[in-house]
Amino acid sequence: MTALSVNLNKFALLRNSRDKNSPNIISLARRCIKAGANGITVHPRPDQRHTKYRDVYDLASLIKKFPTIEFNVEGNPIYSFLELVKQVKPNQCTLVPDSPNQLTSDHGWDLRHNTERLKPIVNDLQKLGIRVSIFLDPDSNQISLAKMLGTDRIELYTETFANSFGKESQEDVLEQYRKLSMEAQELGLGVNAGHDLNLHNLGLFLTIPKILEVSIGHAIAVDSIDYGLEVTLNKYLETIQIAHLKTQ
Repeated sequence: MTALSVNLNKFALLRNSRDKNSPNIISLARRCIKAGANGITVHPRPDQRHTKYRDVYDLASLIKKFPTIEFNVEGNPIYSFLELVKQVKPNQCTLVPDSPNQLTSDHGWDLRHNTERLKPIVNDLQKLGIRVSIFLDPDSNQISLAKMLGTDRIELYTETFANSFGKESQEDVLEQYRKLSMEAQELGLGVNAGHDLNLHNLGLFLTIPKILEVSIGHAIAVDSIDYGLEVTLNKYLETIQIAHLKTQ
């Protein structure tokens, strides 16, 4: 069944708006785990405007106490980020091609121009026992290049799907993602997904079989305002379970 990894960045952004430690990121992670989340994701950016490097160390210490919970650290593989990841050794590192001033991740890697840069990075992380995933646009030209790169998984950037949801193009776009996912799986790549997935569109997206993980942050933070964190997570986990049963 698809794993739910909760991205804590938006909660950290709220915390950083005041010179306090509220909401407490470690406490939130513990609550997510207790509520049934399968993993925790953070994206520490160079300016540390939401998740700070210190949070990554603290979260790693917490998650080590829960052997079934996965820790996913994502970001652009600049030197400081890679040094952090190598010290923490999360279960998974997702490489994302975002620039320091980006509001949020808004595109995947173009592997036609980045394979030489990424290949030694992927190899070094894998040697440390870290599973590597790379963030990709829904572009079939990138899938075979991802296999050649040697990454373990890809994470499909799902904003195109989210933008099509409820529109005439919805089924065509969903089919595009389905074909890309199947192509990747046939090559032996695991498939994750994330960006703008929410309670409305997640169930439909997960009609695509064998999506291993969805990473969701913004929508969970927003829904928590209406429902509270635990109820929100239960809704997402229920959506995933229903989708899983439909694809069996």
